[in-house]
Amino acid sequence: MDDYMVEALAIVKAQASTRPMTEDEITSMVKKLSSGIRAIASCSQQTEDLQTDVDATKSIKEKSVSCLECGKIFKILSSRHLAVHGLSAKEYKEKWGLKQKTPLIAKALLRERRKKMKEMRLWERRKKA
Repeated sequence: MDDYMVEALAIVKAQASTRPMTEDEITSMVKKLSSGIRAIASCSQQTEDLQTDVDATKSIKEKSVSCLECGKIFKILSSRHLAVHGLSAKEYKEKWGLKQKTPLIAKALLRERRKKMKEMRLWERRKKA
């Protein structure tokens, strides 16, 4: 017996202990659950395979950054969002093969911020103080 059938039997056994079920209900439920569990397991395996084939540098685009964990799109991939996945920025970059100095921010926004910082010339203000 495969693992999916064992898992399905355990679920049906728990269900049958809480309410009366006919023999036909039990067998159809076992078949349905085992095929469902098998489908879910194969789907998660395909998702893992896709994750390893993704080029992480392509997730950082001109106007957006895609989270490689969940697929959501942001302008900045914040540490707050990464915490939802249980990762820090450093761990995220290591996991997906990004360089540690790679900013997790859309390219256009990064250029805009860099331009503003140069206009502000904060380094000159510090020297005067």
